Amino acid sequence: MKNILESEVLPLVEKPARYLGNEYNSVHKDWDQARVKMAFCFPDVYEVAMSHLGLRILYGLVNEKDDYLMERCFAPWVDMESELRKRGLPLFSLESSKPLRDFHVIGFTLQYEMSYTNILNMLDMAGIPLLQTERDETYPLVIAGGPCAFNPEPLADFIDFFLLGDSEELLLEVLAQVKDKYLQDGMKRDDFLREIASVPGVYVPHLYEFKYSEEGTIEAIVDATGMGAVKRRIVKDLDSAYFPTNPVVPFVEAVHDRVMLEVARGCTRGCRFCQAGIVYRPVREKSPQTLQKHAQLSIENTGYEEISLTSLSSADYSCIEQVTRGLLNQYEGDRVSLSLPSLRVDAFSVDLAREIQKVRKTGLTFAPEAGTQRLRNVINKGVTEEDLERSVTGAFQAGWDAVKLYFMIGLPTEREDDLKGIAELAYKVLSIGREVKKRQNSRGTLKITVSVSSFVPKPHTPFQWEPQDRIEVLKQKQKHLKELLRDRKIVYNYHSPDISFLEAVFSRGDRRLCRVLKLAWEKGCKFDSWDEFFNYQKWMEAFKESNIDPEFYAYRKRDKDEIFPWDIIDVGVTKSFLFKEYERAMVEARSYDCRYEPCSGCGVCPRFDVKLDIKGEHNEVTG
Repeated sequence: MKNILESEVLPLVEKPARYLGNEYNSVHKDWDQARVKMAFCFPDVYEVAMSHLGLRILYGLVNEKDDYLMERCFAPWVDMESELRKRGLPLFSLESSKPLRDFHVIGFTLQYEMSYTNILNMLDMAGIPLLQTERDETYPLVIAGGPCAFNPEPLADFIDFFLLGDSEELLLEVLAQVKDKYLQDGMKRDDFLREIASVPGVYVPHLYEFKYSEEGTIEAIVDATGMGAVKRRIVKDLDSAYFPTNPVVPFVEAVHDRVMLEVARGCTRGCRFCQAGIVYRPVREKSPQTLQKHAQLSIENTGYEEISLTSLSSADYSCIEQVTRGLLNQYEGDRVSLSLPSLRVDAFSVDLAREIQKVRKTGLTFAPEAGTQRLRNVINKGVTEEDLERSVTGAFQAGWDAVKLYFMIGLPTEREDDLKGIAELAYKVLSIGREVKKRQNSRGTLKITVSVSSFVPKPHTPFQWEPQDRIEVLKQKQKHLKELLRDRKIVYNYHSPDISFLEAVFSRGDRRLCRVLKLAWEKGCKFDSWDEFFNYQKWMEAFKESNIDPEFYAYRKRDKDEIFPWDIIDVGVTKSFLFKEYERAMVEARSYDCRYEPCSGCGVCPRFDVKLDIKGEHNEVTG
C-alpha cells in the first residue's frame, strides 16, 4: 500500500507531507514484535493534530514500552479522501501505512464537539462498522478520551469505551488488559468490555441504560456494572509523570509549532463557564528543575527556536518569573524565544513582559471575557478594569504594538451595557497604546484585535443549568458590537452562532443524538468546525428526520435536580458545589481561589485523595 500511496496518490493531493509519517523523531517500531498495536486518531487535519500536547505525551509514552506500538492517523483532507475512496484504499496510519483495521486498538481524542462527524468518517474510511454493536473480535477496539469525553453520551453508540481524565497511567493499564485478557487469553469482545469496565477511569456506555420521561428528560440511569459513577483518573505528581522531550517535528507547519512545556495542570480560579477549570482540578505544578531539564532536552532533540509555557493559566504558575528568567538567560544566545499563550490580566507584570520580549516578541493575548465588572463577577472572572489597564500599559511600554482581547457574548444575565463595555474596553486599550507610544516617540503601528465567542453551556460547570442565547439574538449582538467597533486600528473577529448552537446541543446532549450524528454524516457533514464545510441546513434536516428537537438541548433551562447525561461521570467536584456556585452567580457574588483562600469545598481533594501541589518561590532555575 505504501508504494501505491507514494507513486499514485500523494502526487495528486495538497500538502502530501501530511501523510508521509517519516518526520524527525517519528517512531517506527517492528510491527511483528509489538504485542499490542494502537493507532492514535485525531479527527482533524495534520496541522491541528500535531499541535496537540496530549498526542506528544501518549505517543512517546506508549512507544517506550517494548510490547506496545502507537502510530498516528489524522483526518485526511478532502482531496486525499477522494483519492483513497476512488481507489478503494482504506484509511492508514502514518508510520507504517498499515490500514487502521489491522490495529488492535483505535483511540480517538475528543477535543471539540464539532469534530464528531470526522470520527464517523474516519471509521468508515477504515472499513470499520460505525456502530459498536456491529463490531466483533475481528475489528479493533474503538476507544476515546479527552475533554469532550466528560459527556460521552452523544458518541455512546460508536465507541466501545471511554478513558476519563489523565491518561498517562490509565492508558498503559488498559493496554495491559488488552494484551493479557483480550489477545492472549482470547476473551470475547463483550466479556472483555465488562472486564475493562472495572478499571478505574473506564466508562463502557452499553453497560448503562438511560430511561426517559414523557417530557424527554432522563428519568433514571440503570447501571449494569453495579459500580456507580465512573471516577476520572488524576496524575498526582507531574514531576514524576512521563513527559516527551523528543517530540515529532512536523513536516508541515503546525498551528503551534514549538516546544511545549506543561508548567501545571488544573486551575482553581473558578470561572463559572469553564469546564477545564473543573475537570482538571486540583492544581498540580511542575518544579522549575523539571522544566529546565525538559526544556534543555527538547531543544536539543528538535532544534525549535521557541518554548511555550503551557497550562490553563501560565502566569498563575507560582514559579513563573524564576522559570522565565532562567530559560531566557540560558537560551538568549541561541535566539530561542519564550511565549506564554494563556495570560490573565491580573497576573501580568511589566517585568515579565520585558523578560519575554528579550529575544523575540511573540503575540500577547488577554481574556477579560466580559465588558463590565458586574458581569465579570457573575462569571467569577476576578479581574478588574484596572488590572487590564495596568497589564496593557506594561505590554505597550515593553515594546508590544499588537494586543488581542478575548470576550464572550451571551453569558448568563448579560445586558446592553455589558456589550457596550466590550467596545469601551477596546477603545480604552487603544487609547493607552497611543499615549504610551506618544511618550516613547514610537512609530510602531498599533493593532487591537477583539475576538468574541458565543457562550456555550458546558457539562460539569456552574452554568450547566443555563440556556444558550438563540442564534438570532447572538447575531444581533455581534452586529451591534461591529457597529460600536469602527476604529481602523481595531480588528473585530467573531464565531459563527450556528456552529456555537450545534456545539451547545452536543455539549449537553444524550445518546439519542447518536442517530442525528450518523444521519448528518450520511448527508455529507464533516469538518464541521471549518466554515467552508459547515452546512447548517444539512444538520437541521438530520434533526428533523430523526424527530429530535435540537432546541431541547441548547435553549432549555435545567431544573436543579434534573439528571444529566454526564452524571454517570464523577469528576470529583460535587454537583451540589456547582449549583451553589450557580446561585452565587445569579446574585453577582464572587468566589475565591483556594490557592490563596480557605478551601472552597468543591470536594475533589478529599474525595479523590489528592491535594494542591504548588511549588512555591523557593525553587530556582539555574543556567
